[in-house]
Amino acid sequence: MTFLKTATLALLTFAGASSAMAQEVTLRFQHFVSPKSANPTYFMQPWADKIERDSDGRIKVELYPFMQLGGKAPNQYDLIRDGAVDGGWVIPGYQPGRFPEAEAMELPFMVTKSGEQASKAAWMFTEKYLMDDFKDVKLIAAHLHGPGLVHKKGDVIRQVEDFKGLKLRGPSRPATLLLKKMGAVPVGMPVPAFPEALSKGVVDGGVITWEMSPSLKLNELTDSHTDVAGDRSLYNLYFIWAMNQAKYDSLPDDLKAVIDANSGLMASAWAGLAHDQGDKVGKQAMIDDGNQIGEISDAETNRIKELGAIVTEEWIAEMNGKGLDGQALVDDARAFMASVIAETAAN
Repeated sequence: MTFLKTATLALLTFAGASSAMAQEVTLRFQHFVSPKSANPTYFMQPWADKIERDSDGRIKVELYPFMQLGGKAPNQYDLIRDGAVDGGWVIPGYQPGRFPEAEAMELPFMVTKSGEQASKAAWMFTEKYLMDDFKDVKLIAAHLHGPGLVHKKGDVIRQVEDFKGLKLRGPSRPATLLLKKMGAVPVGMPVPAFPEALSKGVVDGGVITWEMSPSLKLNELTDSHTDVAGDRSLYNLYFIWAMNQAKYDSLPDDLKAVIDANSGLMASAWAGLAHDQGDKVGKQAMIDDGNQIGEISDAETNRIKELGAIVTEEWIAEMNGKGLDGQALVDDARAFMASVIAETAAN
């Protein structure tokens, strides 16, 4: 009888240990967009699934869209740092001036229209310049989206003069600086506020990607979508995918290794590719709905590039005034982008 009791207890203990091993950690990651938009669909959820597979089910990542765990999109970095959430998606540019070096990757025509390529360059740049800036979180990926373009009420943009007086939403300081140079009235706001601002006439349009268009109902709220000519983005936006450092530190070494194996250049490129996939879907949705699709001519794009060059020169001077080497930041951002382009061509 004693033997049976002992055996039963041992079996229950083993079962309990096995159950604990099956799922040791639940990580709650938060973002601020629709779960149907590109990054959650093609990166965040697949990344979460891969973490679960690679950990043999010992880590489960739960994703919460629309800031469901609390807080506002501009404060996401602090929510992660302080442990209010275990991890999430951050746009450093939502806090202008806090991470100035990251803006180098967002300057006009800095990166290609391939989110995957641009994100590889972004990770390289981050490794050189931004690890200290983000030292109080566990950085998993740094990436850029696909090409940013102009979505507005009324006809497509055909020349620089068409920007004059337009109230356009801008997501970052470099983007708003370029809009202002072109004669527009930039209105800085995070993406969740954009649809309401459009519907209430606060803005005439804004700059954002193809992939976000369906989830923001830009087929209904705007009439036209205009990109620049060539293979370089009018503007771009820098993101990080990060985890609370203390939560990461609390993991056993083998589970830390799972996070590490799904971080860095690979994860950054994956996040960028997600935007490329979503751009194709988003653009087709706007076409299918009958919206106007336009591309600014080469000649007019060159005029915008000249204005973008002025923005970049002024940005360099501003960074120098902050004690940073603005020219080196720009030169390295360009060099990392060029190396990725060369690598892609070679393969």
